[in-house]
Order: sequence, then structure tokens, then C-alpha cells
Amino acid sequence: MKFPQVYTLKQVAKIIKSTYVGDDDFPVEGMNEIHVVTPGDIVFVDHPKYYDKALQSAATVILINKEVECPEGKALLISDDPFRDFNTLTNHFKPFEASKMSIAASAKIGKNTVIQPNCFIGNNVVIGNNCIIHSNVSIYDDTIIGNNVNIHAGCILGSSAFYYKNRPEGFDQLKSGGRVIIENHVDLGALCTIDRGVTGDTIIGEGSKLDNQIQVGHDTVIGKKCLIASQTGIAGCVIIEDEVTIWGQVGVTSAITIGTKAVISAQSGVSKSLEGHKSYFGTPADDFRSKYKELASIRQIPELIKLIKDKT
Repeated sequence: MKFPQVYTLKQVAKIIKSTYVGDDDFPVEGMNEIHVVTPGDIVFVDHPKYYDKALQSAATVILINKEVECPEGKALLISDDPFRDFNTLTNHFKPFEASKMSIAASAKIGKNTVIQPNCFIGNNVVIGNNCIIHSNVSIYDDTIIGNNVNIHAGCILGSSAFYYKNRPEGFDQLKSGGRVIIENHVDLGALCTIDRGVTGDTIIGEGSKLDNQIQVGHDTVIGKKCLIASQTGIAGCVIIEDEVTIWGQVGVTSAITIGTKAVISAQSGVSKSLEGHKSYFGTPADDFRSKYKELASIRQIPELIKLIKDKT
């Protein structure tokens, strides 16, 4: 998430009431999670296990809960609670804006686009040309939808990320200030839910088709011409490359990559990154040849047990 203008380190420190290491006028351009940071961004880290990763990332400002040696060309914001202060910055730069009508005045809707009754279109939403938005669709603030997109009844675009910190008093949610982007010629089946990015974008690529009742987590990027069947659940920060096929009731864990033209059979559980141009099934999902060998070995177990008993 880029700020509307460049801020100084001193200005940002004042917002979160923190001390800092670096020049007062050190430029700060935005804030992002570590997997999408670019130079000029703030990234937060609150566990020693990830200090080095954050300090060595592309981010040039590190919001951290310990004063450490500052890498050359970077700056530190020292906080007793970086998670809290990252939320403070999200609330400051991207505050919740209540809507007063079902289609916000700031929404932009293209030519020949049809919005069916009982839809909600939030602030700063952009919808392209020749789209059909069926009844009871909710499109949260800042969502971008391309041309020739069909969104069926009951879809929700832009809900918050499922991202929490466990505190003694309960779970504390990391605020979501990112967007959902739906590219041209995408179809979304009924009751799909697509979470917005925490600071970046959740993207459904051009020509992809999603069946009914699919969940797409925050900051996930789905490539072009993908086919995803019903009741698939995709966690946050997943990269699905072009022309991937995922059949029904597949579960995909967070922060992995599924390669181009991979095919994943129904009810598989994807727990690690998968190469493209292969077919997979099972839990944990593996390529067909390896999985069939595994199943063949398992089927031999009763015979081996019987053989051992006969010999004793």
C-alpha cells in the first residue's frame, strides 16, 4: 500500500508515537507485508526468528520491537508492539469509510454493465464495461473489476484477511487496507468469497473461471485462464500460475506456489509448492506416479503382516 504522498520518518514516528533510528527526513513511501515490500516501504517484525529476514528485505523502514544495528541505507521504527502500530498506520492511511447508499457515489461503473437488485458497491470501486453483477453481490471499497466480468449471486469481494495475533485477552486482527482486482473476462460462480490484501492486492487473472462457493484468501494471486471447481479453499499469499486446474473441495495452504498448467484432483490437500505441467492428487498432494506407488505399498501392508505372523 503506497501512501498518498511521501512522508518523512519523523512524521510516521509521530503517528505511532515511536522512537526511530535514521534521519528525520528519511523518505517513507508506503507499507507492506514482507512478501510484497518494495524500496520505500515499512515492514513490521515482532519475533526474533524473523528479524534478519525483515532487515534484509527490500523494505527500507523496519518497524521492530528491539533496537538493533540498522542496515546501511535503511531506517528503524522502534516499537513495543509492531503489530499494533502497523494497524495504527493502516487505520491512519486507509481508515474505514462508511457508505450511505447501496452504490457509492464514488463508484465508477462502465458502459453496458448491469447491476442487479440488492447489490452493494462500495467506495472507490471501479467496474469495467459489459459486466453482469447478479443480485445480492457485495463489492467492498477499492475493488477493481475489468471488462466482460460475470459475478453471480451472493459473492463477496473485499472482506478482511483472516490474520490474527493471539493475545492474552483474545485474538487481535491485522487490519486489511489492500484491494481485490478482478481482471477481464473472469467469471465468479455463486457465493464465492475473495478477501482483500492486507496491504497489497488479491488478484484473479484474466480469463479465469471460478465455480460456486470458492474461498480465496488475502494477497493470493491467481493467474490467467485458471479453472477452479466448487468448494475449493485457497489460503492467503498463494501464487497460482497460469492455466492451472483445481477440482472440487481442494484445500490449499498459505504462502505456496502452484506452477503453470498443474492439475489438482478433487479433495486433495496442497501443503507445499507444486511444479507446473504435472497432475496431483491426495493429501498431502503429490504427483500421480508417486502417489500410486505409495498406495500400492500401503496395500501390501496386510500381506506383509500376515507373512510375518505365519513365520513366528
